[in-house]
Amino acid sequence: MLSPERIQALCDSSRPKLEAMRAAIRAHGSALVAFSGGVDSTFVLKIAVEELGERALAVTALSASVAPEEEREARELAARFGARHEVLTSNELANPQYAANPTNRCYFCKTELYELCEARRQALGYAVVLDGFNADDFQDHRPGHKAAREHQVQSPLAQAGLTKEEIRAWSHQLGLPTWDKPQMACLASRIPYGTSVTRERLFQIARAESELRRLGFRQFRVRYHHEVARLELAAEEYERFLSADVRQQINTALKALGFQFVAVDLEPFRSGRMNEAAGVVKPAAPSQGFALPVVS
Repeated sequence: MLSPERIQALCDSSRPKLEAMRAAIRAHGSALVAFSGGVDSTFVLKIAVEELGERALAVTALSASVAPEEEREARELAARFGARHEVLTSNELANPQYAANPTNRCYFCKTELYELCEARRQALGYAVVLDGFNADDFQDHRPGHKAAREHQVQSPLAQAGLTKEEIRAWSHQLGLPTWDKPQMACLASRIPYGTSVTRERLFQIARAESELRRLGFRQFRVRYHHEVARLELAAEEYERFLSADVRQQINTALKALGFQFVAVDLEPFRSGRMNEAAGVVKPAAPSQGFALPVVS
């Protein structure tokens, strides 16, 4: 969590970056924003609406890989900004290259997304499609960015050099409820590379994560390993998990969804661990895990 002092310092130091981003978006004259409702795309949409008004359009693509909560939040956020918003149906699961779940799975998903966005852009006569790729994303495995380049999608955050921390700080300053939203990723990212992505598995994962949110968890993942659900919890979530009642509720709910075993990872959640396991990014130093209470 960013402190008020840190937020102010980040905004003060990155103000020229934000002004450069505003100027670039304004110069387009019109823009379609690929809008997921996450921290980055919400910030891009907010600035686009401020600079372009009615000439900014949010487009959200829905599919089985999008959690129901994310769909609802995207609709609510667009309405909150007074942004024009369209919801389209994406069918990346019909692509066998995506369903096979290779390490560049995101490339096929983003290709589907940007083809949908480009079709709408052309139909409306808009100047450009914008995404939420930021300066920090260059440090991670992001095959979807290749699809963005191929479709001439512009990344105003990355082009201005805005980092994730700076985007969160400015989001706070602008009153965006997403400023401290946990990092999100599509549900397919819970399935290890090489294990096929199916609608049934995505639905199972979505329902499982909804159950954890219902119990008050915010930063976590439910990783799919066939009959095993492996929970990755952020360090700040451990205290809640130590409640025997909460553990029992999780165990009961996830087994009712078809998992035979529910396990908790002893290393805290951090984004990118699946990529590390597949060897597509360098592993980070292991974080300190936690221990469950001993029951005698």
